[in-house]
Amino acid sequence: MNISLTGKYAVICGSTQGIGFAAAKELAESGANCILMARNESGLRKAVQALPRNEVQQHRYATADFSDREQVRKAIENIVSSTKVEILVNNTGGPKAGPVIEALPEAFEEAFRQHLVCNQILSQAVIPGMQQAGYGRIINIISTSVKTPLPNLGVSNTIRLAVASWAKSLSNEIAKYNITVNNVLPGLTETGRLQSLIEQTADAEKKDVAAVEQQMVQSIPMKRFGSPAEIANVIAFLASPAASYVNGTNIAVDGGRTAAF
Repeated sequence: MNISLTGKYAVICGSTQGIGFAAAKELAESGANCILMARNESGLRKAVQALPRNEVQQHRYATADFSDREQVRKAIENIVSSTKVEILVNNTGGPKAGPVIEALPEAFEEAFRQHLVCNQILSQAVIPGMQQAGYGRIINIISTSVKTPLPNLGVSNTIRLAVASWAKSLSNEIAKYNITVNNVLPGLTETGRLQSLIEQTADAEKKDVAAVEQQMVQSIPMKRFGSPAEIANVIAFLASPAASYVNGTNIAVDGGRTAAF
């Protein structure tokens, strides 16, 4: 099975920590040249230095705040002006938790821009190079809320599903160029966002943090949270030549927690 990414260039968004950084690390292990993109420049420097590399790999970073789509546009245009990107990992921090009825309209607009609009900008920039290379992988890190809405994540549930629909539409249009588009749906994964969600839930329900955490763990058939590395393994497979006929799919990586097929 060919999972080598030697010589290929990958842009990984939201890659200073959590799933994004784990994905960059795994892609680098597979031989890819990684270009990290996030808003925290000091975090980006540290992340790039921490990536594995051989004598020919070249990793670098680009700074962009995903709340400012023009920053994202300029950053990706600068990258593709000198580099043919074959792998794009769209990954952005999720919207603030809370009931949908309490969400301000502006929260939906902001999340739509940060997730769907920025994904569109990035994809439009890299697809011409993928077409020329005859190889492309666009991988969107979304959520299992694509399959079933999650409690207290009203804005996220709404926007994540929009991104999944966008991705499916795109996958149908560009598959003929040997460019695949797939969505990875992480479940409860040991990240800063999960810890924040646990604390917010505990506060809202007037419960102990440890009790809320244990309740979440018990909702997972495997009885544990996932690790960012376990999500990254699936991302790396989808980025590889071995996944050449996987297209337009939603792949849950959640220990079996999602009730839907």
